[in-house]
Amino acid sequence: MKIVLVRLAIQFIGDPKLNSLEHRLFNSVTLVNGMINLLGSFFSFYLPNFWILFGFNFGTGVIFLTMYYISRYKGIYYILYWPLNGTILLYLSFIWFYNGGSLGGSHYYLIPALVIATILLKKNNIVFVYFVYMLVSGLLFGIEFKYPNLITQFESTQDRYLDAGLNYIFIQILTGILIFILSRNLELERKKSESLLLNILPEQIADELKKNDMVIPFSYQSATVLFTDMAGFTKIAEQMTPTELIQELDEVFSCFDEIIKKHKMEKIKTIGDAYMAAAGLPMVNTTHAIDSVLCSLDFLRFMDSLQLQKRKENKLFFELRIGIHTGSVVAGVVGKDKFAYDIWGDTVNTASRMESSGIIGKVNISNQTYELVKEFFECTYRGKILAKNKGEIDMYIVNNIQKNLCDVDGKPNSNFWELYKRL
Repeated sequence: MKIVLVRLAIQFIGDPKLNSLEHRLFNSVTLVNGMINLLGSFFSFYLPNFWILFGFNFGTGVIFLTMYYISRYKGIYYILYWPLNGTILLYLSFIWFYNGGSLGGSHYYLIPALVIATILLKKNNIVFVYFVYMLVSGLLFGIEFKYPNLITQFESTQDRYLDAGLNYIFIQILTGILIFILSRNLELERKKSESLLLNILPEQIADELKKNDMVIPFSYQSATVLFTDMAGFTKIAEQMTPTELIQELDEVFSCFDEIIKKHKMEKIKTIGDAYMAAAGLPMVNTTHAIDSVLCSLDFLRFMDSLQLQKRKENKLFFELRIGIHTGSVVAGVVGKDKFAYDIWGDTVNTASRMESSGIIGKVNISNQTYELVKEFFECTYRGKILAKNKGEIDMYIVNNIQKNLCDVDGKPNSNFWELYKRL
């Protein structure tokens, strides 16, 4: 049922991904007012000026629906703000004179009309909008006081009560619909904002930022940092158009994003062809080193399948280099305008050197990471490898999951996860 309502809302009001909040509200308001005026025109039968009121209600209903059509299907709504408000005020003024003035029910509509004008407000001055509505209201009461003969009165008290009652019901319906539309659209905007924020920051960090307007840097005694980059990227990039290059990187990094979610890791950033992620933060855990290696093996499986596809198509393809190191880091949010969640420390630098000194198409890990994962993975010692600005570092290559802990396809079996849960 909810899915059906969402589809109907998109069909009649507009897609939240394509239409702004003001645009969707304008569509909603013109559609609702148009339908209510058309419907209301048939409830004027008991009034002395039935045909005049019927024609005016029906006519303004058509105008509102025309504005809805122009806004919804032609995409033009921003220039219709004052025509809409002018039509509403003209309609209320006409009904005022032909339907009992302040003794009728038309003045009830001035409040929701001002609400409509306010929620549709974008670049217009709110003080000026309020002034216009106060001026029109004051003029209507002043004219009625000064020239009461201009007001068409009800023929009986019964007609007056009937009109006031029906108008009150219509106002309740209109106000309820407007509140529902506004709340639903605001909820959609809130979800969009939340989604955008969570694409930038981890959920825990985003919550802290919303509550305190700042994030206190946190020191993690043990976390695992993973770096990848594309071997021969510059040479391959020279043979691609910018569009092809971006599409290739987007395909690879989008898949990486899905893989790190699967392994409880946090994407930190991408720089050109380099991809950086970390495990064990912002939520501390004891499996971060294993998670990082499992994630890396999945990276390589994906790249192998992608390379196979590219070979068949006789296209260029990237090869992946991966480096992993475990140690202490400090994490926090930097910047105020285009802020970002980042990590710092010697662990980050060492992980970067592990990657740049690593073997292409292999998972290269440091001794610190090896000590945490050796029960789970078969590793080969590479020896002491000279790393830039780091001297000689003990490095290992992860071959696969330990044979007694994996299935025939190389994936973790139940024994693996039993051992994993004990950590």
